[in-house]
Amino acid sequence: MAILSVNLNVVSAEESLFSGAIESLQITGSEGELGIMPGHAPLLTSLKPGMARIVKKGGGEEVIYLSGGMLEVQPNHVTVLADIAVRGDDLDEQAAQEAKQRAEEQLNAQSNDVDYAEAAAELARAVAQLRVIQATSK
Repeated sequence: MAILSVNLNVVSAEESLFSGAIESLQITGSEGELGIMPGHAPLLTSLKPGMARIVKKGGGEEVIYLSGGMLEVQPNHVTVLADIAVRGDDLDEQAAQEAKQRAEEQLNAQSNDVDYAEAAAELARAVAQLRVIQATSK
């Protein structure tokens, strides 16, 4: 008999955002996009800024923005430990656009006092937030 669902917990330092049975999880790992379904092999990986698309048992869907963190997959349980996690509906599109613009301006600046690594990380977070906003507005 096939396993139909797996338990998922998505937590940040501030709160638990999701806890329940799911049919699948799409998430951005350090090496690329991951699809987690019941019966997935055990896995431990870091997460990049991006989207967690959760298909709940019964077919409902939830989208959460993650700024990074860790993913642990066990045979009957999946845990996402996020640095920052925000439900897609709670993201501020204008703030994300402004953060993206600031990061792009810093990256394009010809100044020696620009921290390019930090600006690139901020740009990645802003772009990920905008993708989550776009996915939740469909």
